[in-house]
Amino acid sequence: MPTIYEVSKLAGVSLATVSRVMNGSAKVSDKNKKKVRDAMDALGYRPNSVAISLASKRSNCIGILVAELDGVFFGSMMTGIEKTLRNHHKHVVITAGHSNDFDEREGIEFLKSRNCDALIIHAEQLSDDYLIELSKGKTPIVVVNRFIAAIKDKCISLDNLKGGYLATQFILNKGHTKLVNISGPKSKNDANDRLLGFKQALREQGLVCEEHQIYEGNYLQESGAAAIDHFISAGIAFTAVVCGNDQMAIGAMARLRVYQKNPSEDVAVIGFDDVSFAACTFPTLTTIKYPIKEMGNQAAKLILKEVYNIVVDDIRQRYEPSLVERDSV
Repeated sequence: MPTIYEVSKLAGVSLATVSRVMNGSAKVSDKNKKKVRDAMDALGYRPNSVAISLASKRSNCIGILVAELDGVFFGSMMTGIEKTLRNHHKHVVITAGHSNDFDEREGIEFLKSRNCDALIIHAEQLSDDYLIELSKGKTPIVVVNRFIAAIKDKCISLDNLKGGYLATQFILNKGHTKLVNISGPKSKNDANDRLLGFKQALREQGLVCEEHQIYEGNYLQESGAAAIDHFISAGIAFTAVVCGNDQMAIGAMARLRVYQKNPSEDVAVIGFDDVSFAACTFPTLTTIKYPIKEMGNQAAKLILKEVYNIVVDDIRQRYEPSLVERDSV
């Protein structure tokens, strides 16, 4: 079996250079990278990841904690992270927190036990204090979809309040005054911020937001349908539905048809996220763009810069939402 010493000899470079190439370091010239890779191919050498880890004190693995493993939203986020890291010969270990404190803590401990070089965290129940304390440990972290002032340099976030405001303001500017809101779970910071934006836009128009105008959903399509059932059975009059995410908006539009109400024509519907299928619904869904794939990419770049000293483009850490106007309003 060929060894790293044979690779070094055939390539005519030092052992340190061979090690840097295998670790994806940017400190090696393209010429030397080619020499090392050609020598590895000629010898049939395959790096031993355990040996590399011991030598470099790096596992070249990054842990990712997400709420769930299914769904377009988290799939896009993980794709943005994995693709960026893979381009630099880093790999990911993924676990789910299932939106509860115990599983999120357990997931983080699992990732740390696997000697991940850093963690990218999308946590929905862990407190700010917990994440601040975690950031002081030996394992670097980046937090996605959360802004915590004390560790703002470790956060990649979206202004969710502004997003909720933009969605509602757009509906109001279309002449609607009878609005209802299908929010995400009140236990989630992003859902609460989007709801605050809804209330702020109403208040600025001199409209009062009553509790009966709000239905707490769970970000799943079924809760969008259940919300429509609730509003109609309760006799609540509305001409527009502002939804906390696109999945609930899709569920709401499907349920409106059951009551012989056509989305867009009879009732305006707006979502949040701009997931891939939002442009394929009928009518196509007006929504607020949440660039989660790009934010995942930026989280990965921040890790590459801070943990591996890899030169990357300027990193964007705070995002502003934008309106995507289609046919459902």
